[in-house]
Amino acid sequence: MTITAYTLAALLDLLVLFVGARFLLQPLPSAAAYGVAAKPDGDTAYLTVKGVRDATLGLLGLALLAFVSARAEAWYLLVVALTPLGDTLTVLRHGGTKAVAFGIHFATAVVVLISAGLLFAV
Repeated sequence: MTITAYTLAALLDLLVLFVGARFLLQPLPSAAAYGVAAKPDGDTAYLTVKGVRDATLGLLGLALLAFVSARAEAWYLLVVALTPLGDTLTVLRHGGTKAVAFGIHFATAVVVLISAGLLFAV
């Protein structure tokens, strides 16, 4: 179970890092994939902020996993699960589809919580 717990946590951290990098490199397609499209002629500053924030969160998770402990990463993931839950509500409140809100964001929150539980168990 230890290998599974660490692998899932590392994959989630890398996924968040990837999402952040994608928002920095391709902000408009990333916003559309998020579930709430940005205006093509609009200011992408907030998308850049999201990219920096996500990349930072991914790196922080990897650092906790590598240099602190599984328990620290578990607490981190427990708190970070609020992000995809908030994303679920954001997509629903701003015209996104239920499929994206629940199929991507809510499902991500569930996986993050499972990962936290696995890390607490090791």
